[in-house]
Amino acid sequence: MRHLTRPEGSRPEDLHVSRRTVTGMFFAGYAVAALSAKAAPVVTPEDGLAIQEVTIPNGAEKMLPAYVARPATAGQRPAIIVVNEVFGIHDYIKDVCRRLARAGYVAVAPDFFYRSGVNLPAIKDFKEIMPIVEQAGEAQVDGDVKATSDWLKAYEFAAPRKIGITGFCWGGAVVWRSAMVDPDIRAGVAWYGRLNKIIPRVRELKAPVLGLYGGHDQGIPPSDVEAMQAALEKAGKIDSSIKVYAEAGHGFHADYRDSYDPAAATDGWARMLAHFTANGVA
Repeated sequence: MRHLTRPEGSRPEDLHVSRRTVTGMFFAGYAVAALSAKAAPVVTPEDGLAIQEVTIPNGAEKMLPAYVARPATAGQRPAIIVVNEVFGIHDYIKDVCRRLARAGYVAVAPDFFYRSGVNLPAIKDFKEIMPIVEQAGEAQVDGDVKATSDWLKAYEFAAPRKIGITGFCWGGAVVWRSAMVDPDIRAGVAWYGRLNKIIPRVRELKAPVLGLYGGHDQGIPPSDVEAMQAALEKAGKIDSSIKVYAEAGHGFHADYRDSYDPAAATDGWARMLAHFTANGVA
């Protein structure tokens, strides 16, 4: 655990925080490889929020960049780590953080792919994206999550014992793992994260996870979802569960993509907030 740098609690300048609105550290716009010409993405206003870009100490020579949104008013808030899809930090992920901030959370989205030095959201060819994503190994990513939860515990606006995590697609699998390996995570919500590597490790879960999946997901077969549900039951993980939206596909929450399903996205968001509340992250 990182120690507070002042008796009254660490200040932003101690924790590598910039108070300016994010304009330069992250890509401005939506991931071009997935953006639909017909999309009308949700845009959450910044009024009443503090929007920051930060760098988080993680043991690397170059620290972990992250986008942060939180209520502008003083006081400790529960915190949510937001884990991106394979496209990195772009406007959709930033807006998810702002939505959580409007719900009363400190939301922080680390840039897990920053070591590549490549601006992932700007890449048009999906085939060029995956080799970069694959460079971010599980141990490295899990370490970055732990660095983020440590940073939140020393951050004056975050309640140190009320830290949750949510993630989408690639980030959904990170959520399941983080609930196994990071003792600071109180609860997780995984949006359509791959399960094939998670199923054998179900007994390692230390925090309850809600999985949100689409019945028409072409990348995550129904057999994996069924196997995960059976594994949770067998392991006695009664606080973890999976909700399947029968008519939704992969990426149903991503409002900038053709896969967006408003009904499933809205219901999933409500279930996410309820899951965090029920498990002490509120």
